[in-house]
Amino acid sequence: MVQPTKPLVFGVAGGTASGKTTVATAILDAVGASHVAYLPHDAYYRDMSPMALEERARLNYDHPDSLESELLIKHIRKLLAKEPVEVPIYDFTNHRRTGETSLVEPAPIVLIDGILIFTNTELRDLMDIKVYVDTDADVRFIRRMQRDMNDRGRSLESIVAQYLDTVRLMHLEFVEPSKRYADVIIPLGGLNQVAMDMVVSRLVALLGMQV
Repeated sequence: MVQPTKPLVFGVAGGTASGKTTVATAILDAVGASHVAYLPHDAYYRDMSPMALEERARLNYDHPDSLESELLIKHIRKLLAKEPVEVPIYDFTNHRRTGETSLVEPAPIVLIDGILIFTNTELRDLMDIKVYVDTDADVRFIRRMQRDMNDRGRSLESIVAQYLDTVRLMHLEFVEPSKRYADVIIPLGGLNQVAMDMVVSRLVALLGMQV
């Protein structure tokens, strides 16, 4: 592989449960995990552990201020300088950071995903390629409900309440408008194989890889 002079920063945005992880997985599979430094924006939720669990559960986690984007920006810049970073590990069941971190080594691709990564100008300006995964709201809600019940131990009532109180409103105010900053919009989420193949092929070509 002929590596570029600096790592490529690849951003994948989209609404909650839109299929961002599917896109990220396709990239990892195509180029190999050893060639990707993966920074999920979800890992950078601010640590509110001093608050009681009941209070933390009521916070708005879909507003840009809920995320420590300044730390993510710092980590991207360190990876661009070929330095490793310690990414926080977040506990979604208890709405807090665990206190542990995951070591991410420099790689030819810095892959970022998250619902709000295009809303921050400084963060957006670091990206070489910006992809927005566009999926219908009803499909996203069903996927989110299944994920939160199965993986995060949440009740149906709490999922519906959070969706109506913050998720839907924040999507309309912040996430959906950020779509205009995307270089590529993928309809139907990760199920759009033609669009997925085009994005992955372009990325591979930029890296000068043979796959």
